Amino acid sequence: MKKVGITGQAGFVGSHLYNTIGLFPDQYSRVQFQREWFDDPEAMDDFVKQCDVIVHLAGVNRNPDPDALFAANVALGDALAEALTRTGSSAHVIFSSSTQEERDNHYGNSKKVARQKLESWAAASEGVFTGMLIPNVFGPFGKPFYNSVISTFCYQLTHGETPRVDVDATLNLIYVGELVSEILSVINNRTHAPVYPVAATSSSAVSAILNTLNGFRDQYHNNGIIPVLNSIFEINLFNTFRSFQDVESKNPVKYIQHADNRGAFTELIRLNVGGQVSFSTTHPGITRGNHFHTRKIERFSVVKGEALIQLRKIGTDEVFNFQLSGENPAYVDMPVWYTHNITNTGKDELYTVFWINEFFDPADPDTFFENV
Repeated sequence: MKKVGITGQAGFVGSHLYNTIGLFPDQYSRVQFQREWFDDPEAMDDFVKQCDVIVHLAGVNRNPDPDALFAANVALGDALAEALTRTGSSAHVIFSSSTQEERDNHYGNSKKVARQKLESWAAASEGVFTGMLIPNVFGPFGKPFYNSVISTFCYQLTHGETPRVDVDATLNLIYVGELVSEILSVINNRTHAPVYPVAATSSSAVSAILNTLNGFRDQYHNNGIIPVLNSIFEINLFNTFRSFQDVESKNPVKYIQHADNRGAFTELIRLNVGGQVSFSTTHPGITRGNHFHTRKIERFSVVKGEALIQLRKIGTDEVFNFQLSGENPAYVDMPVWYTHNITNTGKDELYTVFWINEFFDPADPDTFFENV
């Protein structure tokens, strides 16, 4: 069992790493961190003493004052290095730097200086240090206008705004889940590498990304159609896009019924991808689910009976409640990293149709149980 502390655990990459580590309680325990401890040497020392592994993710990405940005990132590295020295720590320290080290800008230079200071600590203490040079990171729950242009585009397209391309650069990208897997590999192998380049997993022009996201808006956000997803990158981009939709106002989505003297006809889903469709009956008072997915795209369609669908984002307390009825068939799509369930709240049998974008694989189910 490795005791892992994450500076910046509430940030974009930090929260994904923190939540993923929590899925493996037999391998890791999480040491809590608060950002204000950087200004409290005693608190920093206490944090460092508890850790077998420290992943230093805290940093400042943007600031109108480039000198202040530089000073802030260097100061965070200094605070950690000094605590490591004071405590005589033997922790494995992993530092998230950036491929922008290669550019002569304040952000890249600040990360390089901080990395080198931690490298010096490791050399003096014979410690283990990994200085990860990371390309552009994107994924669900990124902060728009801060973490990445993809976060900004997704937010704008799901909130009635019109994105624009200022510079049509080609971006080397890594999905946050892929980066987390790389960090876990470094932790498990106790990799010592003062310079550890992290390979991008995809590359795309900004205009091409926006074109794909525009398609997601037109097909999925506006019409509920699951778009063509030709690659892992496009699946990751789609799940990122979906994370910016407002869960409460978007759900449930009512179906259009066509009724005549024979009965009623309802189209459940339009797909430009494959996957698996399932059907269930649920007895009154019974709850199904209480699990979440980190990559799967899933739709619950209530076609008969009365149901309560509940969602809660992992790491938060707010529960979203949606009442659905077969009298007015509707669906709810499950965002990644939202635990969800469905309960039969009626007196009769509940009929539900489930669609998911990949076949069930018992060896890799991407299903993690947690009560809503």
